Amino acid sequence: MNGEISVSMMCANFLDIGSDLKALKDAGIEYLHFDIMDGAFVPNYTLGPCMLNALRDHTDITYDIHLMVERPEDKLGFFDIREGDFVSVHYESTYHLQRVLASIKALGGRPGVAINPATPICALENVMDDIDFVLVMTVNPGFAGQKLVPQGLKKITQVREMLDKAGKNHVKIQVDGNVSFENAKKMRKAGADIFVAGTSGLFIKGRTIEDAAKELRESIK
Repeated sequence: MNGEISVSMMCANFLDIGSDLKALKDAGIEYLHFDIMDGAFVPNYTLGPCMLNALRDHTDITYDIHLMVERPEDKLGFFDIREGDFVSVHYESTYHLQRVLASIKALGGRPGVAINPATPICALENVMDDIDFVLVMTVNPGFAGQKLVPQGLKKITQVREMLDKAGKNHVKIQVDGNVSFENAKKMRKAGADIFVAGTSGLFIKGRTIEDAAKELRESIK
């Protein structure tokens, strides 16, 4: 399985989003990663349904919707989740995780569980039949530009081993947090499949998106 790139849209140039979308398409980016924050589950507000809906008609890149919100079961309807969209919710964000994952699948999405740096991987044990991917956070969610939490690399390997042992080889591991060129190599070696790239690995001052994407591809071969 080749490494794939999911671009963090909160880091894009909102004043020229059309040019960024074209550059991302030309660079072969597989997913657009939308960080949805509610100011409660994480201490920040970011992208909302209006932006996601506005971009739908201007790109055919697969959506990757990361819900960092409390009670996501009450908010799935805010988003026009479509067939094939990746949609992740945090383990701690709901009392009824399995129900939320089933709801995402019923809408046509590909459900995933996100785990924070301090979340034990045993949180995944009883939902492995319900997910298409696991999002391993290698920073505490809420803000771009944070430093890697070193234990995150070990957790990637632990999750991969856990999934493989359960016969879930098809379940992908997505990683988010300080995905620099150097860190991406380590993450790939640890077992990551999808790399959420923001200010550390794609939107880099003085470099084009195409150039940065090419180097990141080299890092995740």
